[in-house]
Amino acid sequence: MNIPKELRYSEEHEWVKVEDNKVRIGITDFAQSELGDIVFVELPEVGDDIKADEPFGSVESVKTVSELYAPISGKVVEINSDLDDSPEFVNESPYEKAWMVVVEPTNIEDVEKLMTAEQYEEMTNEG
Repeated sequence: MNIPKELRYSEEHEWVKVEDNKVRIGITDFAQSELGDIVFVELPEVGDDIKADEPFGSVESVKTVSELYAPISGKVVEINSDLDDSPEFVNESPYEKAWMVVVEPTNIEDVEKLMTAEQYEEMTNEG
């Protein structure tokens, strides 16, 4: 399982990458492998506010539909429109091509509350 060390992780299996004063969010390799083949991704609109621990979109696989939970609160400033035509990127490249949204966080320090790669790996190994 691929768990990049430079990212932070939520208990709902989203990853967060800090980029200056913004954060890029996607779902983890573990999450996509549990879901199976992703066939559709629903994302918020640019300008929407997302709230930590609340749904901001969903991913649909051949098995199920799963909510995406915001790991951090803020305003959506960019969405990955490539996922409209290529939802399979979530399976193929969860950390590179399949980022979901870029958010201007309400409080950038909230990232520090998320799990480190080591903590996330420990959590997923327990399940």
